[in-house]
Amino acid sequence: MMTGEVLLEKLKSYVGQDFVLTDSDLSDRYEHIWRMDQGLQAIAVVLPSTTEELSKVLNVCHAHDQSIVIHGGLTNLVGSTITRKEDIVVSMERMKNIEEVDPASRTITVQAGVILQNIHEAVDEFDLMFPLNFGAKGTAQIGGILSTNAGGLRVFKYGMTRQLVLGVEAVLADGTIISSMKKIIKDNSAYDLKQLFIGSEGSLGVISRVVLKLIEKPRSRNSALVGLNDYENVVHLLKHMDGGLAGNLSGYELMWPNFYHGATSSPSLVSAPLQGNYSYYVLLESLGADQEGDQTKLEALLEGAMAKGLIEDAVLAQSESDLNWFWTIREDVHVIKSKVTIDQHFDVSLPIPLIGDYVKDVSERLEQLEGVEKVYQFGHIADGNIHFIVGKLNHEDALRESINNIVYGPLKEMGGSVSAEHGIGEDKKAYLELCRSEAEINLMKVLKKALDPKSILNRGKVFDH
Repeated sequence: MMTGEVLLEKLKSYVGQDFVLTDSDLSDRYEHIWRMDQGLQAIAVVLPSTTEELSKVLNVCHAHDQSIVIHGGLTNLVGSTITRKEDIVVSMERMKNIEEVDPASRTITVQAGVILQNIHEAVDEFDLMFPLNFGAKGTAQIGGILSTNAGGLRVFKYGMTRQLVLGVEAVLADGTIISSMKKIIKDNSAYDLKQLFIGSEGSLGVISRVVLKLIEKPRSRNSALVGLNDYENVVHLLKHMDGGLAGNLSGYELMWPNFYHGATSSPSLVSAPLQGNYSYYVLLESLGADQEGDQTKLEALLEGAMAKGLIEDAVLAQSESDLNWFWTIREDVHVIKSKVTIDQHFDVSLPIPLIGDYVKDVSERLEQLEGVEKVYQFGHIADGNIHFIVGKLNHEDALRESINNIVYGPLKEMGGSVSAEHGIGEDKKAYLELCRSEAEINLMKVLKKALDPKSILNRGKVFDH
């Protein structure tokens, strides 16, 4: 047998004959949920079901210097799951067990392949909530969520993913299992090793199991959609609402007119709850314990904002149906994607006071660029995270790079980041130096060399190896 055939036979002996897919078995596989029509390029897809199987898979691939790409829910937007014909894909889809919900410790222990929405549903039965939430919750797997340190719609109140993780088990490139599956919040016993794997995009190790921190399920949820005409008032309204709600403000999303009107027109199935043309649309959410009282407080705060001249108009959600209506507008970016020929996505962060002028300047420059047809802007304004969806007419590298340079170029001087929550992957690695110093990048490479000396894990992702 050739070396490759020996490797495949070993992999089959570890995970089972049916769970090493090759040749024609790869025809219905893909590297991203938005590119299902493009066949997967890989030697094989391996599907372990336990940490021990994953450890054996990585160990033998390490021995053979075999490059590995990790696949989870395939919802990333930075080329983190791109594969080539010389790669082996390790898919986490069979590692989908919810091992325990512990109401007393307010934790849930799961394997890395568990889908976020399934976590939400599992803890809801215990009147608990896992507060991380975003549009891809029905597909994204928790291992990928941790490996990119995902953000989402409630970062302002609950923090990024890393703030919601208590324990992590991960497998290093050589198969070594690093397990710290504790349920405790306070543990200052030397280095917090789990943070090495959270946000490292699978380049330092493969997350296999996690312990997540839960909160008591809120008894009330209220939302309002607000129209404003001045960016400074967007910032003032944030302070007004956060102070008035005394810590219960859980979401503060900003949509520019292009996005709002695009998301509420055909082929969207939802209409616009707030009529009129405004410069900015804010969708806010409060979570509390008294539905009627909290709604009354929210309404009073909005009336106060109107009296101060901060807002032009507002509409409150009056039912669960209204809540779903309002938030579908913000979450369903597929509607926007369908309105352009080719889409290029961005998630950047910068100080909140600078966002208004930055978005205005960047949008104007993009719209003047030949090959760009439309620009949509939206974001998690309360944590300084702005998204662009740029519609363009072709896939040419020159156009892609010109768009990148316009969006990323100002960020270094502003103290911003080219990636607020999606990671670096392959698409952004050329721009990493805009938000990380040479010393920081060199230290990252030292860590990579120490934990993955043969660079088999997600080779070519984050930075060139």
